[in-house]
Amino acid sequence: MSTDDTAAAASLSARTTARAGRRPFALFGSELATMFRRWRTIVMLVALALVPVLIAIAVRLTGAGSRGRGPAFLGDITGNGLFVIFTAITVSIPLFLPLTVGVVAGDSIAGEANLGTLRYLLIAPVGRVRLLAVKFVSSCVFVAAALLSIVIGGVAAGAALFPMGPVTLLSGDTVSVGDAFGRVMLLAGYASISLLGLCAIGLFISTLTSMPVGAMAATVVIAGVSQVLDQLPQFDAIHAYLPTHYWLGFADLLRSPIVFDSYGQNIVLQLGYIIVFGGFAITRFTTKDILS
Repeated sequence: MSTDDTAAAASLSARTTARAGRRPFALFGSELATMFRRWRTIVMLVALALVPVLIAIAVRLTGAGSRGRGPAFLGDITGNGLFVIFTAITVSIPLFLPLTVGVVAGDSIAGEANLGTLRYLLIAPVGRVRLLAVKFVSSCVFVAAALLSIVIGGVAAGAALFPMGPVTLLSGDTVSVGDAFGRVMLLAGYASISLLGLCAIGLFISTLTSMPVGAMAATVVIAGVSQVLDQLPQFDAIHAYLPTHYWLGFADLLRSPIVFDSYGQNIVLQLGYIIVFGGFAITRFTTKDILS
C-alpha cells in the first residue's frame, strides 16, 4: 500500500469514529470521499476513459477495420462517432472493467485489515453488516463511475474525430442522435449491472484474507475463468449460471423496438450472486476475529 492510501485510510477511520454515531450516512460519505481521492482510483478511471480515445485514434489513423474483424462495431466508427462508445464498452467488459472492479472490491475489507484500520472502523457504532453494505455500495458506485468514464471518453473522441449523426441499428432501423445516446446510457447501465455480481464475489473474498493483492487477483481470475467456461460447450449445463454469461448480451438494446429480455435475465442473475455471496460475506465477517 502507498503512503497516500495509508493516510487516507487513517483519515477515514478518524472521521468515521467521530461522526458515524451522529449521522447515519457519514461512513458512506467518508468511504466514497476516500475512494475517489486515491490516486489508484483516479488512474483507473482515466485509463478507462482513454480506451475509447485510443480506439478512435487508431481507427482515424489506419482507417476502419474490416467488418467481421476486430471488436464489434469497429467497422462502423468512421461513419458515426457514437460507435466509438459501443466499441469501447464491448472491449472493456471482458478485461478492463473486471480488472478495475477486482481491485476495488478485493481491497474493500482486506485493504483495511492490511493497513490495521479495520478494528478502529468497528470501534465506532457502525456494525459489521453496515460496514459490508457500505463497502459493497461504494464498489457499485465505482462501477457506475467507470462506465461513465468510458462514455465521456467515447463521446469526446467520437465527436472530435468522426461525424456524429443518426445511427443505423442492428435491426436496420435508423434512429436520431438523441435516441442513440439514450441507448448508449442503457448499454452503460447494462454493463454496470453485469459487474455487480463480481463486486459481491470480490467483497466475500476480501473478508477471507488480510492481503488485498490476493483478494484482487482472485476476483479477477474468477471473472476470467467464468468467461472461459462460458465458451466451452462441455459446460453448457452451467452457462446460464455463470456470472459473466450475460456480459455481452446487450444486442437487443441496439434493435428497434428494444427488447429487455436479456436485461431482465442479467438483473436476476446478478441479484442471485449478490444475495449468495453477500450472505457468505456477512456470515464470514460477523463471525471473524478482527485482529488488525
